[in-house]
Amino acid sequence: MPDQTLLLNAAAINRVLMRIAHEIAERHENSQAMALIGIQRGGVHLAHRLGGQLQAIWGHSIPVGSLDVSMHRDDLGRQAAPKVHPTVIPFDVTDKTVVLVDDVLFSGRTTRAALDALNDFGRPKRVQLAVLVDRGHRELPVKADFVGKNVPTSLSERINVHLQETDGEDMVYLEKQ
Repeated sequence: MPDQTLLLNAAAINRVLMRIAHEIAERHENSQAMALIGIQRGGVHLAHRLGGQLQAIWGHSIPVGSLDVSMHRDDLGRQAAPKVHPTVIPFDVTDKTVVLVDDVLFSGRTTRAALDALNDFGRPKRVQLAVLVDRGHRELPVKADFVGKNVPTSLSERINVHLQETDGEDMVYLEKQ
């Protein structure tokens, strides 16, 4: 049985997302040229939450979409048929600052796949990355612009993110094997 350590509870996740929303707002004066795109799966719910918080800060909504990267992964041939989730980007990303949102940043390969997939929808002016947890161990030169919590891990450990929308609770655990 794996040993789990609680890293973030519901209140901590809310505080982290509020901080990230304020950091995004501080760095972007032109809120009309912003969009959030959540990387399937956990990033989608986090993007919607950030969108709500940015709406409260800026006084208007910003576009929020979801992006599935399954068919853009560089390890596609190593696994059985991937479970594909919907990509919904109901706005033009061209000339917008797009903040990709994900739950955990690890090797950087999901982010690379997201950048590749995003190209199918236009050419953003700028792409930034916001993550709830950065656990290190990059295999590609990827760095998040907005980080909720840095958690140094070993390769044998996992970060498990539970979100209310899918798991009935907001919690982040470090799982040790």
